Amino acid sequence: MSKVPTVRLDKLLTNLGYGSRREMHIAGRHGRIAMDGAPLADIEQRVPLSPETAARLTFDGEPLDPLPGMALMLNKPVGVTCSHKDVGPLVYSLLPERWRRREPAVSAVGRLDKDTSGLLLLTDDGAFLHQVISPRRHIPKRYLATLARPLRGDEGAIFASGELMLDSEDKPLLPAFLDVLSDTEAALTLTEGRYHQVRRMFAAVGNHVTALHRESVGGLKLPDDLAPGAFRVLDAQERAAVLAV
Repeated sequence: MSKVPTVRLDKLLTNLGYGSRREMHIAGRHGRIAMDGAPLADIEQRVPLSPETAARLTFDGEPLDPLPGMALMLNKPVGVTCSHKDVGPLVYSLLPERWRRREPAVSAVGRLDKDTSGLLLLTDDGAFLHQVISPRRHIPKRYLATLARPLRGDEGAIFASGELMLDSEDKPLLPAFLDVLSDTEAALTLTEGRYHQVRRMFAAVGNHVTALHRESVGGLKLPDDLAPGAFRVLDAQERAAVLAV
């Protein structure tokens, strides 16, 4: 059995974004950090870096934030950008403010453009991020598209052919799979993630996407009860579902 690593408590709290080490020492002196309900004055002690330890710790009476290695799902609303630097509302502003100070940093797993809503994964786990976005894994992603004009009827065959070329590209798209929901609504499942791919695919067959929503990544579907702008941490089963292909 591998040994559970340990970390100094002040370093752990700083890495979780609660404040600087100096601020954590002050918080400890004021009884704001507790384990099993008992205040901890000595926050230089080493603690196991495990969920069991996190479950015993509180800060200002609240459960400790998830430890490094977390992944979460967010129902991205239209109008926010998957960026740390762009002007305007950013997806990271939907998370607790201290989460933007975490180390390792929380990053989006791939991107949804500003005008696309739906399932967005975020993580501070680099290995998990690369597993999801690796082009070798072909993780499927399902999008619901609302279209400006009725479907012609041949789009499904074109998208599934593996021969569709997008403007300014020299490599055809991998086969994608279309489910027609109505004359102007369709679900499209991709196994790659090129720039604005869904919008460009429909443009290539003479249509225009007026609304776009990502419904699932891998085997993980956005829950109906997760409101736009809301998020929650993935459990082990949900993380595994993302990678199930």
